[in-house]
Amino acid sequence: MRRARAVPLVGIIRNPRSHRNNGEAPEMADCSNILTETPHTREDLYYTLAGFARRGIDYLVVDGGDGTVRDVLTCGADIFDDKWPALIILPKGKTNALAVDLGLPNHWSLAQALAAAHGGKTRTRRPLRVLPADGAEEGCVQGFIMGTGAFSIGTEAGQEAHRRGAFNSFAVGLTVLWGIIQTLFGRAGNPWRQCTPTRIVDRDTGRELSHAGPGRADQRFLTVATTFEKFPLGARPFGRDPTPGLKMGVIDWPVRWIMALLPAVLFGLSGRFLERRGVQRYYASALELDIGGPFILDGEAFPAGHYMLDEGPQLTFVVP
Repeated sequence: MRRARAVPLVGIIRNPRSHRNNGEAPEMADCSNILTETPHTREDLYYTLAGFARRGIDYLVVDGGDGTVRDVLTCGADIFDDKWPALIILPKGKTNALAVDLGLPNHWSLAQALAAAHGGKTRTRRPLRVLPADGAEEGCVQGFIMGTGAFSIGTEAGQEAHRRGAFNSFAVGLTVLWGIIQTLFGRAGNPWRQCTPTRIVDRDTGRELSHAGPGRADQRFLTVATTFEKFPLGARPFGRDPTPGLKMGVIDWPVRWIMALLPAVLFGLSGRFLERRGVQRYYASALELDIGGPFILDGEAFPAGHYMLDEGPQLTFVVP
């Protein structure tokens, strides 16, 4: 067992293109125990993480947004396996939903994070793990929020909100509002009212998850899966005290009065009257997904296909 260092060795993956890193110098770059790297490709990121692992870093810092976290978790999966160093997130991206879940301040410096690490303040989470149904590890990706259907269109709308100067929870709120308006008042050809061929099977029971709403049983309007326990804007889509681990919210069909109630649903409204019209919440350890359209994982689109969805390794995050 390696002896603890008096001064911890810190490896930083810095995304210079992240919103609040643009034009800014790296923090504490002149410290001998701080290894700051800015890989420009995923291949570079893989070799950088492998180098950090060989040196036995004590803390792995992700200096960027949710997309940078996704890339680090994906590239580091077969390097660290289930023995990751403690993670420090510096929320510098346009969206920082993981920071909200962990309770991190928007402007959290590396010095503050290291002080919290010294105090032993941590929280654990497991990321989502998405891999091809044939089990091919090279297609595996890891992140924290996965969505299909209208979620994909909403992600594109969120990018437009970013271009117009809206970020973080404000951008999320604008995107949800715009999606509700389009779904409520759009005609049949409006892309916001389209459904995506989707089949969802609980891998533990082998049972296909029910389709309770109107519309075709082999299509869904929206699915969102996550392991988060706290959400932007104080939303409670899975209730006041959500169960830790993998959970999925589904809307089977864009029933207009359901869409009008969506803000209330996002803040915890539930009931049989919603379930009967296709608003459903599932808790599972592993799901099988057959998706006829792209899925979004932490802001990036991945192709349609047949996938397995479960939980990745338990990760320890430094928190205030």
